[in-house]
Amino acid sequence: MARFIFITGGVVSSLGKGLMAASLAALLQARGYRVRIRKFDPYLNVDPGTMSPYQHGEVYVTDDGAETDLDLGHYERFTGVAARQSDNVTSGRIYQQIIARERRGDYLGATVQVIPHVTDAIKAFAKDQTDDLDFVLCEIGGTVGDIESLPFIEAIRQLKNEVGRGNAISVHVTLVPYIAAAGELKTKPTQHSVRELAALGVQPDVLVCRCEKPLPPSDRAKIALFCNVPETAVIPALDAKSIYAVPLQYHGEGLDTEVLRAFGITPSSAPDLSRWTEIVDRLTNPEGEVTIGVVGKYVGLQDAYKSLNEALVHGGIANRVKVNINWIDAELFENDDAEIAAQLEPCDAILVPGAFGERGAEGKIASVRFAREREIPYLGICFGMQMACVEGARDLAGIKEASSTEFGPTTEPVVGLITEWMGRDGLEKREAEGDLGGTMRLGAYEAKLAGNSVVASIYGDTTIYERHRHRYEVNTAYKEPLEKGGLVFSGMSPDGTLPEIVERPDHPWFVGVQFHPELKSKPFDPHPLFASFIAAAVKQSRLV
Repeated sequence: MARFIFITGGVVSSLGKGLMAASLAALLQARGYRVRIRKFDPYLNVDPGTMSPYQHGEVYVTDDGAETDLDLGHYERFTGVAARQSDNVTSGRIYQQIIARERRGDYLGATVQVIPHVTDAIKAFAKDQTDDLDFVLCEIGGTVGDIESLPFIEAIRQLKNEVGRGNAISVHVTLVPYIAAAGELKTKPTQHSVRELAALGVQPDVLVCRCEKPLPPSDRAKIALFCNVPETAVIPALDAKSIYAVPLQYHGEGLDTEVLRAFGITPSSAPDLSRWTEIVDRLTNPEGEVTIGVVGKYVGLQDAYKSLNEALVHGGIANRVKVNINWIDAELFENDDAEIAAQLEPCDAILVPGAFGERGAEGKIASVRFAREREIPYLGICFGMQMACVEGARDLAGIKEASSTEFGPTTEPVVGLITEWMGRDGLEKREAEGDLGGTMRLGAYEAKLAGNSVVASIYGDTTIYERHRHRYEVNTAYKEPLEKGGLVFSGMSPDGTLPEIVERPDHPWFVGVQFHPELKSKPFDPHPLFASFIAAAVKQSRLV
């Protein structure tokens, strides 16, 4: 039977529970254990798919088409275990399922209540598909004391009792703030947070204490005394230079050893952390650096491009260079050629990421034009590919009115709404005015690459599977004029109806992809497109 590790947070949000969970899973994996991480989100949205990136950061998409919390990206990047629909649940999805069952009469006239019906649903989610695992890590979003997280805390209290001692522990991530005026770290917030959690019936077994100064032994002893844990179970967590140094840092503080000890397991040998040591070495000892200009729409919040940011770092790891990212608001480029040149000329490569809506579109098209004309390496992802096609149609194919139906009615719809496509269960359809949630082409789909293409040489294969998240596609009716303008359709869906990749063979490096390659990149397995893109940027930097 799988053992459960429940992870909660206290005092304030954004303490890094997701990174801690991912790091702990990586450490257990390095000891030979089979792990999976799950995220409980207390908000009432069914999933984050319709939430603004400014509200929630990026939406992470799994192979099976689930729109999930961005922490699942950390889980995949640190463990290599592909996340799935069953690894992320929200209060909204749980209530949706319970109400649907109640309407069908599944409860046989019983009064439907938070206990036992909601808590039972949460427990069922935690235990689903765990037979082949050694450890299941369950992170609870939010902060202890939030009213919306109470059913989740109650559910893990019940589950700890049901699976018995030795089969479930609780790890609480808390804050030990430094008060500059007093010159001291303060343990009282941690004491209060643990007391509040214990009042709900969950006594932490391990405390992870986020602090900006080293935790003195006296403070560690005080926390242990008042929070009812061994001193060795108080784990300091200081900021790291890179998130990929965090597993090594937690191991140095004894986190994985203490977690195993809480289960009554005596480690038989040290974990194999060689790949993490290699990653950190490549990050801290680069042999050069490049600057990538990312022309985006949500640059005010970098969490909106979390996976993209990390994939660029992975490309740097693959080439042993430091990647500097220049985040540029696409709206700066609207009808301002001088600003375009000022912002993009210092860049060794240009990337236009995914987005929704018309705002900033003309600035992105201008960025494509700049990269094409100046022969600067260009990578367009999703919306960035679509804008590359619009730019090619306008400037090289003579279709001056080329646009996307996403921006309104147009006589030249180079990009249009997907109204039907082949999904995993057959033909899927959507209406232009239908619900937005879950109505995109989502998840991993196959693509066929032209054997003589640039991307086929990058992948080393002509069949690929990549993750999608979009409502609009490049219109294949414009394939011939675009290809006459030099923009080659080098990747298509297996039935030949949906464009997946475009490239310019006469350009040093110019690729647009309809999918999101950043979602499958890992520090120990960089995505080939990002490794090649950064290699092209390195070459460009040496030409300047």
